[in-house]
Amino acid sequence: MDPVHGHCVEIFVPLFRSDGGPVEGRYLAELERELTKGFGGVTAFTRVPARGRWSDGEEVQTDEVVILEVLVEALDRAWWRRLRARLERDLDQEEVLIRAHPIERL
Repeated sequence: MDPVHGHCVEIFVPLFRSDGGPVEGRYLAELERELTKGFGGVTAFTRVPARGRWSDGEEVQTDEVVILEVLVEALDRAWWRRLRARLERDLDQEEVLIRAHPIERL
């Protein structure tokens, strides 16, 4: 039996828009409902926001994010790209990170 069983998809959702305004809690709640309906569940790491830092070559940027994690059997890359584009538009972001990696059930 193949030990690899699907993928873990992580969505790094910023808590603030590029203008500094907060992302509404209801937006995150609706996203969680959508992922639960589409994939059977979601884990939201929300208790302590993660803080990201990166350099754009001129200055250091920071962001606070919550991470949503979804387990999927098949990775529909086109669907996840559309979700990323929608999040970037809705949250006024240059980029929203969505990454996937294979998982092994032990």
